[in-house]
Amino acid sequence: MSLNHDRPRESWGPYPLILVGAVLAVLGIFFADLEWGGFVLGAVLMLAGALRFAGYGGALAVRGGKLDAITLSAFGFALVVNAMFLQFPTLKDLIVR
Repeated sequence: MSLNHDRPRESWGPYPLILVGAVLAVLGIFFADLEWGGFVLGAVLMLAGALRFAGYGGALAVRGGKLDAITLSAFGFALVVNAMFLQFPTLKDLIVR
């Protein structure tokens, strides 16, 4: 008698997609352009936050989905904003007056 039949089968969910996107963004930072690579990495993190909020956790979900979604989205948003300030320095002048 095996006890493994009682356990639900764990899936990876969207984790491989997010991992590939993050790796490509980091490679873009190193080999192409810092600003656009940072922007893409922030977008990937925000996508990961949205997917986690939608309930896709997979085998790596160890905390609550709400905490993961907020953390991923906040870091992604911060990366996107910083990448935009690096790409377009005049945006700072529009905000800080």
